[in-house]
This record gives sequence, C-alpha cells and structure tokens, in this order.
Amino acid sequence: MATISEPQRVSAADFIRGFANWRLQAARKPVVVTHHGKDAHVLISLDDYRRLGNGADESIATADSVQRSLAGIPESIRDAVILIDRQWRIAAVNPAATDMLEAPGADLIGAPLTAAMPRIEGSLLSHCIIRLIDHRERFSGEIPDVLRPRQWLRADLVPAPIGGALILRDVSGAMEEFAGNDARQALLAAIEAEGSIGHARISVREAVEAANATLTGLIGVEPAAIRRVRFSALLAVSHRAAFAEALESLFRSGGPKRLASQIVTRDGDAIDVDLTMTEIRGPYAVDGAVVLVTRRSA
Repeated sequence: MATISEPQRVSAADFIRGFANWRLQAARKPVVVTHHGKDAHVLISLDDYRRLGNGADESIATADSVQRSLAGIPESIRDAVILIDRQWRIAAVNPAATDMLEAPGADLIGAPLTAAMPRIEGSLLSHCIIRLIDHRERFSGEIPDVLRPRQWLRADLVPAPIGGALILRDVSGAMEEFAGNDARQALLAAIEAEGSIGHARISVREAVEAANATLTGLIGVEPAAIRRVRFSALLAVSHRAAFAEALESLFRSGGPKRLASQIVTRDGDAIDVDLTMTEIRGPYAVDGAVVLVTRRSA
C-alpha cells in the first residue's frame, strides 16, 4: 500500500551548519526547518515553488473572474436593482431600475430613496426596508402602489454590506390576471347558484372535458357518461352541423356565438335550448370553449 512520505525535519542550527546538504535534500522532497522543536519554515525546490505559484495565480485569476461576472449580472437582468446605504441613499442602480424610476442613473446616485419613490413613505415596503437596514431581515412578496396607482411590484429585499438591495419587478399584469380569474370563479359560482344554466368546457375538437350538474341533469346522465364525448353528439342530428359551423367561426374570429339548438336527453326527447359559446384562450393558442346551455321557454 502506497503511503505519503513524511518530509524531512532539521533544526535551524543544523540547517545552517549543513545548508549545502539540506539544499540537495530539498530537491528530492521538502525539508521542514524547526525552531525550538516547532515547524517554522519549509525548503522546497524552485520547480515545486513555481508550480505552487502558478496554482495560486490561477486561483486568484479565477476568483477575480467570478467577481467580475457577478458584478455584471445586475446590469443584464430584467429586474430593477437598487442598492441603498443605511441612510436610504441610493448607491447604485442597474438599467432596469432607471427605466422603472424614469430617471437617469446620474440623477439617482446619492439621492434619497424617498425622492425617487415618493409613494414609498408609510407603505408596506418602507417598513420592510426598516427591518432590512436595522435587523438585516430579508423580505420577498408582492406590494401595491409604490410607484404609481394600481401598480403591483414583486419585491425582494437582500442585506448588503453597504445597507441593502431592492430587487423589483412589475407584476401588475399577473395581479390583474389573478383578479380576473377570481371574477370568473365568482361568475361560475353565481351561475351554479342560479341553477337553471348548464355549462360545459369543451376542447378544440368538441370533446366534453367538464360539465356542471344542471347540464347533466337536463340530459339525464352522470358526468362520467359524457366525458370526452363530442358536444355535437348531445344535440339533435338536424342541429349538429350548425353547432360545428358556429364553433369553427368562434375559433376563427374569437367573438362569442349564440344559436338556437336542441339537446337530446337519455330518453330520446329533444329539448329546445339556446347555446352561447366563448373561446378559452391559453398563453399561446386557443384551448377550447365554454358552452352555456339555457332551456328555451315555450
């Protein structure tokens, strides 16, 4: 089994007296020079020293390269980065921050944060910054109305040696989408409570993906019985072509469609109904449609 050989040791006095010998020994393996019994110096060959020096230079160069890379990241990210000192003065900003604050970087550096963001005083963000500066407490969350009315920002507060960093992103669009989803859910809840309107979600190929109890009760089947069935198959044969044409027009134009039709029950009865269709649009394409079914009064 291979083992690591121990370096040679020599006292300082013996090293001085036999320097020529120890110099030759050091060419083969390191020589440790002791002082009062404790290791004090190491004598190694010039080649070994150069190898150590190059390794150190490479480590330093790598560390410098990492620091330069880290310093350049805030300049290229889309989030606004604002560095403040303990007196809330702006110490640095990236290009995204100058765009968000609508001011040149030269005007922002050294200015109080409250001057660049007047609405911050008394806001939730100001209280979080106090905690950041005084207690190095991080924060991450959505905050309203810091720059302009009805705006929402995603804020991340990070402690820094000079004070702290504010990383901000405008998420107003996402918050409006959340609010829109809540409104749509409330509308569906109202439709369910009303009790006389059936509705189904269908795919772009007409397959029923979900249906409410009003619709399945009107047909007289369990929800699982019409899952993945083409919606036109639930209609009287004479009305299927009109439905397919209206659905194609909906996906082509995006505008809601309404038509008179007949839906067939499990017992074979044809019930006069009105169908109202709206498209469901995903992030990249149309995902399907919602069909409202209301029974037509005689």
